[in-house]
Amino acid sequence: MFKNIEDSQVSITELMLPSHSNFSGKIHGGHILNLMDQIAFACASKHSGHYCVTASVNRVDFLNPIEVGELVTLKASVNYTGNTSMVVGLRVESENIQSGEKKHCNSSYFTMVAKDANGNNAKVPGIILNTVDSVRRFARSIARQEQSKHRTSKYNSSQFKIADYLDVVKQHNVMIDL
Repeated sequence: MFKNIEDSQVSITELMLPSHSNFSGKIHGGHILNLMDQIAFACASKHSGHYCVTASVNRVDFLNPIEVGELVTLKASVNYTGNTSMVVGLRVESENIQSGEKKHCNSSYFTMVAKDANGNNAKVPGIILNTVDSVRRFARSIARQEQSKHRTSKYNSSQFKIADYLDVVKQHNVMIDL
């Protein structure tokens, strides 16, 4: 079974309140991460028809601060489908209500896994790739998976060779005291 990407896309908009702010008066990153996890869950669950759990989050860079009183819009779309997992692409934007200025605040990729009523992994429908962008996003998800496999094995404690990295490490703000 295959579904159109558009059929499971989700977006939410929320007013940022003082209770969402951190000590510097900006919206707390943890609050934004919570909203991102919620919308990733909603998108993945809508696509799969199952309860979904977050398996991993691929890099979250906070590009621009979000101010109290701004509207924050989160958009989620399934970029990739495996057998039981999906990669949900997220985009976060803020809007100053008074000036109308919009800022891209961050983007991220959440890997979500579908679960059946017994908590076992559940098969998910595939997605129909009908635009150049949808093919690009799917291919990019495959590339990220491959990069992740190499990254984790390269620094595995049983395979790590300190001599290969000492010169690199010494070029940074660190003192080595072995």
